[in-house]
Amino acid sequence: MLRLSKLTDYAVVVLVQLARGEAMQTAPGIALATMVPEPTVAKVLKILAAGGLVASLRGARGGYRLLRPLAAIPVAEVIAAVDGPIALTACVEGSLIACEQQGTCMMSGRWARVNEAIQQALEGITLADMIEDTFTHYPVREGAAARPAAE
Repeated sequence: MLRLSKLTDYAVVVLVQLARGEAMQTAPGIALATMVPEPTVAKVLKILAAGGLVASLRGARGGYRLLRPLAAIPVAEVIAAVDGPIALTACVEGSLIACEQQGTCMMSGRWARVNEAIQQALEGITLADMIEDTFTHYPVREGAAARPAAE
């Protein structure tokens, strides 16, 4: 079964929450708004910052903000930031796992075509595409206000 990690799912939720305001948002505020546990939000934010998707600012007026609008963030980039390169099998280029049968397997490398199609599909869908009409269905919860941006 092909399935994204729970952390990737949470990363999308966190990124969408960050898009809901212009200001910096804190991990506790994001956790409150999304109902994702705060330690998980903190972990996701650290990964997203390392992946170049969010910026962090320390201090009393600190928090996190998106580096680009959701329309400029393909789903494939979020998956790669959280889970690493998209590779269906070990013999697909970019896989983090070596295949023991690669030298003798008649299917070696044949999965590349399928992997490429999935990669292109995920690169062609942005987070903005995924949330069309979402904000009207899921308003921000009370008490989840963002902090003003630091000057």
